[in-house]
Amino acid sequence: MRYVVAALMATASFLSPLSVFAESADIEATITKVDTNGLSLSLDDGKNYQAPEEFNFDGLQPGVKVVVFYTEVDGKRVINDLEIVQ
Repeated sequence: MRYVVAALMATASFLSPLSVFAESADIEATITKVDTNGLSLSLDDGKNYQAPEEFNFDGLQPGVKVVVFYTEVDGKRVINDLEIVQ
């Protein structure tokens, strides 16, 4: 039994650094540019955020304040969810 637990712990410690590559975060910022053809948003933090294909751009335009929930994958910030701040 000890060997099984030791093997599981070793595997978990080996794989734990991989979770760093897909960490979720959020930011509250103002939209500076909307690119519906390129499926992306630019915010006043100076970064671009990639939207999924089924993303709804209704109501999004420069000057609108939003909270963006995103995951960083391969150096790109991919939008998981977005809320307009009233």
